[in-house]
Amino acid sequence: MANPTGNPFFDVDVTKFLGDLKVPGIDVEAILASQRKNIEAVTAANQLAIEGVQAVLRRQAEILRQAFEESNSVVTEVLAAGSPEEKAVKQAEFAKAAFEKALANAKELSELVARSNSEAAEVLSRRVSESLDEVKAALAKRK
Repeated sequence: MANPTGNPFFDVDVTKFLGDLKVPGIDVEAILASQRKNIEAVTAANQLAIEGVQAVLRRQAEILRQAFEESNSVVTEVLAAGSPEEKAVKQAEFAKAAFEKALANAKELSELVARSNSEAAEVLSRRVSESLDEVKAALAKRK
């Protein structure tokens, strides 16, 4: 018999073992199906979380690339400015623009994270609700 768990210390098919149990009043198949759905929901939520992290990392890399490109043009423009006063004005303008861009980028990244977290939480919330409905139906069935 193949070991479905992959655990060499647990060389028994848990699903088959529990399915073979005949406990009066307990639907083992329903319990196993419910747990399978729970695992699927957690897996889906984890996948959404991973995709969210990847999206944030990609966007951070793009922001960093843009910042390097913009810093090169800033240095060129500041050096090209004539008097020290003009250079100071250019630096102040660029500092203000950089600050505003940094705030916008931080807001965008936080929205990406929030959206990702919300999607993952929604999957889990929906499964918890379904699970409670399953318990309610099982209890009603026993009566």
